[in-house]
Amino acid sequence: MSRRRKPAKKTAAAHRAAPRSSAARPAPGLRPQPVAFKKAPRPPQPHEGRYVYCVIESRSPLAFGKSSIGGVSEDVYTVHDGALAAVVSRTPVFIFDPTRDNALAHEHVIESVMKNYTVIPMSFGTVFRSDDDVHEVLKSIHAPLKHVLGQMEGKLEFGLKVTWDRDRIIEELKLEHDEIRRFHQELTRKHLQSTYFARMQLGRMVDTALAELAAGYVREIHDVLRALSVACRDTKLIGDKMIMNAAFLVHKQREAQFDAAVGRLAHKFRDRLNFKFTGPWPPYNFVNIRLKLEEGKAG
Repeated sequence: MSRRRKPAKKTAAAHRAAPRSSAARPAPGLRPQPVAFKKAPRPPQPHEGRYVYCVIESRSPLAFGKSSIGGVSEDVYTVHDGALAAVVSRTPVFIFDPTRDNALAHEHVIESVMKNYTVIPMSFGTVFRSDDDVHEVLKSIHAPLKHVLGQMEGKLEFGLKVTWDRDRIIEELKLEHDEIRRFHQELTRKHLQSTYFARMQLGRMVDTALAELAAGYVREIHDVLRALSVACRDTKLIGDKMIMNAAFLVHKQREAQFDAAVGRLAHKFRDRLNFKFTGPWPPYNFVNIRLKLEEGKAG
């Protein structure tokens, strides 16, 4: 089992994957620093906008180093409405392509901010025209944002993907599953393997057995991890080898317990299942807020 997290480290319960290459690490200097003075405003640039990464609670202006979103190095700073702050950088106003570089730039800023603050992550490509527009949006949904930040305080998201060798499991079913074994032996004796209907019937039996087996594994894993998490959410399976793709919201105080529980499950099922455990992440799967400026709110 491997777990991807920042910073990478090892525990007895779970083995973390190797740290990212230097190209994928957060740029140095992204540790938040209180801004003690105000810079003179920069003259507006043609088609200049504001890229919004996340929302946090802070009354003091903050700086978070540089971001390279859109291939341009720009300061990351905060725009405020009372105790709420949006973390932004200047950017041209256009639709961002979700390239690897842009996705990493977006992710790195959010991950840097969450080291010291509870964050509401914004969807990739959230762009406004100006600081005033960002302020207007914060003001218009101030109460809901405050509520969500309160709900997410002290909580982290972890991801768990579970896969198996489907072909190997099928061969085991032909030997161990009574009904499938008997049917397969009968086909072999009668030389019916090549007939369409015989293969279809065997295929349906195997698919049903696979689904039941996978559901049993997933149910047991969920039962153990739900007890240590605030919430969980299943997401789309990718490919025919994946049987579980889930996100868990966990209190920081229970991170070590959750980590250890995943490690025990990975060890228990080591001969059948592969576990990929990642995090901690911002609560991407538990917060879905899309900022939008209403027409006429700002000129």
